[in-house]
Amino acid sequence: MHHIALIPWLDPATIIGAAGPWALLVVCFIIFAETGLLVGFLLPGDTLLIIAGLLTHTSNVFGVNIWFVSLLIALAAFVGGEVGYLIGHKGGPAVFERKESGLFSRKNVERTNAFFERYGGLTVILARFVPIVRTFAPVAAGVGHMPWRRYSLYNLIGAMIWGFGLTMVGYLIAYIPWVRDLVTEYIDLILLVAVGGTALVTLWHYFSERRKVRKELAAGGDPDTDAAEAAQLSLNPEVFDRAPDLDGDGKH
Repeated sequence: MHHIALIPWLDPATIIGAAGPWALLVVCFIIFAETGLLVGFLLPGDTLLIIAGLLTHTSNVFGVNIWFVSLLIALAAFVGGEVGYLIGHKGGPAVFERKESGLFSRKNVERTNAFFERYGGLTVILARFVPIVRTFAPVAAGVGHMPWRRYSLYNLIGAMIWGFGLTMVGYLIAYIPWVRDLVTEYIDLILLVAVGGTALVTLWHYFSERRKVRKELAAGGDPDTDAAEAAQLSLNPEVFDRAPDLDGDGKH
């Protein structure tokens, strides 16, 4: 394995040794937080799933077989979606009442609402593959009081396709000899790119949002979301009954 002495904490052996038997639970918590907590969009969900599958194949990083790993990750994704829905359902529009910051943006909620307007209830499934939207979709569905049974069904399907599916994809990719050899030889570099790339995207998003807030304040605007504006962000229940507009022509 190719090692980087300057960043030993990125060495998989170090990571595995530090996390020990809790490594898989750490991964599951990150996946849970991405859809169960409103700040979860900062986390590297897609990348983490692929890497989890790859490392399960190349080094059995979690000490259990891929089926258990994939199912537990899917369960974490499902539970996260349920918690996000519960937060929105119990909190109502008030969950959107807050100051604009790099960690929360009204535009993130509006983007999520646009997905619901176009794809209806299927957004719960499709959002799993769209960063940021997958964090806010469960909360938006809860605030709009999407029927819980239907939401949970879509949430389960999305969690299986995304959580179970992408982890399996990472595992199967490792069957390609040159990919397996590359991962085994340069896993620390792969982790560096994954972690560094995620950090850069997160920082870019944070400072971009902060810059927009400052510009709006300088122009005399009010970037904060008050009770009336939060209520406007709540979706009408009829949105969840719409057939998806797959071709984008505005017709459902």
